[in-house]
Amino acid sequence: MPPDAHGGRVPAVVNVCFHGIGTPRRELEPGEERYWVEPDEFLRVLDLVAEDPRVRLSFDDGNASDVEIALPALLERGLTATFYVIAGRLDRRGSLDSAELLHLADRGMQVGVHGMDHRPWRGLSDAEADRELVDARRLIEQTIGRPVSTAALPLGRYDRRTLARLRALGYEDVGSSDRRWGRDGGWLQPRFSVCADDTVETVRSSVLRPAPLHRRLRSTAVGVVKRVR
Repeated sequence: MPPDAHGGRVPAVVNVCFHGIGTPRRELEPGEERYWVEPDEFLRVLDLVAEDPRVRLSFDDGNASDVEIALPALLERGLTATFYVIAGRLDRRGSLDSAELLHLADRGMQVGVHGMDHRPWRGLSDAEADRELVDARRLIEQTIGRPVSTAALPLGRYDRRTLARLRALGYEDVGSSDRRWGRDGGWLQPRFSVCADDTVETVRSSVLRPAPLHRRLRSTAVGVVKRVR
């Protein structure tokens, strides 16, 4: 763990991210099917991480399975999570509707921004960035009736300008897809996505246990390149 300002050690955070659970009820984007997990495996992974204080859970895209499958399982285990919503999909078939999103927030779940149209935020024009980062947040805030201060990067793509925009807009933390441990209080939080071929054993070995040194160094270097380019 890295040292903090007082010479201590900053606790590690393991951010575990899910997308869809069960059978999709909307047309998937190319390659998206690998991010949909079976309900039984989802519950087994949830049981695995439930007792690990390092783990923070999130759900991307705002699929209907968030409220139909994930929410009851979280409440049953006394867990909370952050749900990153694609604002432009609200009230569409297979996605959360406005009442369901409000229900998530009312049950103690955090709600965040995942854009308006699920497009990468890297390389956007100012007008496009306003739609993805400002208009999407406003729509979500109006839906749940409370401020939204967290965002997750669609498709995991970002650069220095993307991060600067998010900071300037006052987002308090941002989730990436950089598959390494984070640190408590970090503004940019790397996350591990659970995929269709994952099991309890793969999550235990590749997510909850420390990665080999060479892999950690490579992952850190990739993150540095993204932040400075």
